[in-house]
Amino acid sequence: MIRYLGTKNTKDGGVLYIFLINGLQKEIREAALKQYPGCYDALPATAKARISANRAWLSKT
Repeated sequence: MIRYLGTKNTKDGGVLYIFLINGLQKEIREAALKQYPGCYDALPATAKARISANRAWLSKT
């Protein structure tokens, strides 16, 4: 079971996505979402839009 709980900002300006995975709370960086199957699908549409905006911005540079 994977449940999205929210986000948390880090000191360096990054964002951690907080999930409840099989009863354990995990804080996952955006770059590590692919390592946790199902976590990206559990994100709300606003978080997915933020991630795709970040990826589009990175691909421009």
